[in-house]
Amino acid sequence: MTTVRTPAGQPSQESSRTQVHLAAYLPGGGDSTAGAGFASFERLARTAERGLFDFLLLAGEVPSAGHGGHAPEPVTVLNALVAGTERIGLAATVDTASHEPYELARRLATLDHLSAGRAAWNVPASADPLARAAEFVDVSRELWDSWTPDGIVRPFAHRGRHFDIAGEFTVPRSPQGHPVVIRPCDESPEGGEFAASTAEVILTRYGTPEAGRAHHAAVKGRLAGYGRDHADLKIMAEVTVVLGDTAAEARERAAALGASDGRPAFVGTPESVAAEMEDSVRTGAADGFVLVPHPAPGGLDAFVDRVVPLLQERGAFRTHYTGTTLRSHLGLPEPVWKG
Repeated sequence: MTTVRTPAGQPSQESSRTQVHLAAYLPGGGDSTAGAGFASFERLARTAERGLFDFLLLAGEVPSAGHGGHAPEPVTVLNALVAGTERIGLAATVDTASHEPYELARRLATLDHLSAGRAAWNVPASADPLARAAEFVDVSRELWDSWTPDGIVRPFAHRGRHFDIAGEFTVPRSPQGHPVVIRPCDESPEGGEFAASTAEVILTRYGTPEAGRAHHAAVKGRLAGYGRDHADLKIMAEVTVVLGDTAAEARERAAALGASDGRPAFVGTPESVAAEMEDSVRTGAADGFVLVPHPAPGGLDAFVDRVVPLLQERGAFRTHYTGTTLRSHLGLPEPVWKG
């Protein structure tokens, strides 16, 4: 596997106080056929891994005209991507409204085993009330904890407002303890508390660095109330990136591409984009970014080939994967077994 490395003599991320986290977002629809769609998933996963990204985020089961009104099931796609990747995290968007905790916890734990600790679960906003969604995540974690770290299974029983489950969980404790839990930003007070108590990565959008810093401080300010540290949660902004050899060329390309679905965009030369990303993280506007690649071929390659080396030269991004699990990439602690 080819990796992007910093030139000799340049500082590495490991010696820097600023660490930019990067992920790539892939819509669930794919191309005009299921086979071509999977090829596009695999292409982007390998590109993101070549760029040493933390994880690839696959959208949920949203109907797509390219698939006759159906999209591939995310966990199944990511199971298939395990064989073609080695280190990059694999995050599936799966809602709580149309699933049950036991079966989804089992599928996610299986993905974590198959990938040697690289699985994540993006819990999207859905028709499910927040109280039910929060209990769903709690039950899933209880199921994952029903196996001890040394491989002993214990009977499981949960009786709550929304779920009543008892029995034995069939999948041993996963390599990173639990799959990483991701949650889109919810500006409501209830949504903020759910994220602060439950999420390990929050996906957000911000229009300005000032707004990003305010949101970052507000969300992380809630963590202490749940016995959590700032390092227990990463806030990553969804963005598009448009590059040009000059600022004017980048602006022309951005205009030609049109709207970016309301997401903020970094538009400029590779040097200016790398500087702006590093500054955003250094000043607390975000912990990193989830890139939404343009549909044109090579939409992520230009960023990996032209921006990642500059972030590495600045000491703001890794020069190699230092760990094997998604938690290690993100700097998240392994969950403590609650017994």
